[in-house]
Amino acid sequence: MKNITVIGSGTMGNGIAHVFAQNGYHVSLVDISQPALDKALATISKNIDRQVAKGSITEADKTKTLANIKTYTQLEEGAKSADLVVEAASENIEIKLSIFKQLDAICPPQTILASNTSSISITKIAAATKRPDKVIGMHFMNPVPVMKLIEVIRGYSTSDEVTQLIMEMSRSLSKIPVEVNDYPGFVANKILMPMINEAIITLYEGVAGVNEIDTVMKLGMAHPMGPLQLADFIGLDVCLNILRVLQDGFGNPKYAPCPLLVNMVTAGHLGVKSGKGFYDYSNGGKELIISERFRKKELV
Repeated sequence: MKNITVIGSGTMGNGIAHVFAQNGYHVSLVDISQPALDKALATISKNIDRQVAKGSITEADKTKTLANIKTYTQLEEGAKSADLVVEAASENIEIKLSIFKQLDAICPPQTILASNTSSISITKIAAATKRPDKVIGMHFMNPVPVMKLIEVIRGYSTSDEVTQLIMEMSRSLSKIPVEVNDYPGFVANKILMPMINEAIITLYEGVAGVNEIDTVMKLGMAHPMGPLQLADFIGLDVCLNILRVLQDGFGNPKYAPCPLLVNMVTAGHLGVKSGKGFYDYSNGGKELIISERFRKKELV
């Protein structure tokens, strides 16, 4: 279990590649875009520089880590010799099913196929392959090099052996794995997303403004980041997609996304990655957007 393929070089993918490479694994990072791969390597290098500056690793460690990563734009080339594949593509079921069908045909029979999905059914993903016993969820937290948790999600057919291997491998990355069962949202997002949605509803209904809501949760509940800022950090489109997975999966109206969240995503205000969400990040910092404009009375 030394050859790791990571599919997708975005925020999660490059973080996962970074962590595996830093712990001595040989990583093949795959994306359809070479510029995206180049950007991912630059991000990894920048993040490692922070670790060097803090004294947690050395320049020699940086050189070894970067040497452990190779990039590919062709899935077959990058995955044909993998012991483990970790898919970190878009949180879209059709994209994931297509990738896993291809991986099932490309990879050796013993290869374990994992998804970094934050909410989509591992059982459904596994059903697209002929090796459902070897399909599992590895839900890393963002930012991957910093956060310790990995949710290890067992699909309906995931074997005990594969689960144990992934738990052990997660520990080898200096992470703390937690085994959970395959239900919409798993544990993290089944609890987190309704809280974020309720914070947005609180804003939408005019109970309080953005800064007030985030301040209450930070000072009153000891959260390191308020729920609205956290939603911006995660991506409002990602929050919306997860809430819809929860709503569809459980058939419960309590998971219905707030109309304000739907409107913001439709308008392209996705948070940090688009420059604007509940806060304005366009000038490289974080500035409060006047919260009155969000309130329900001005939207109806």
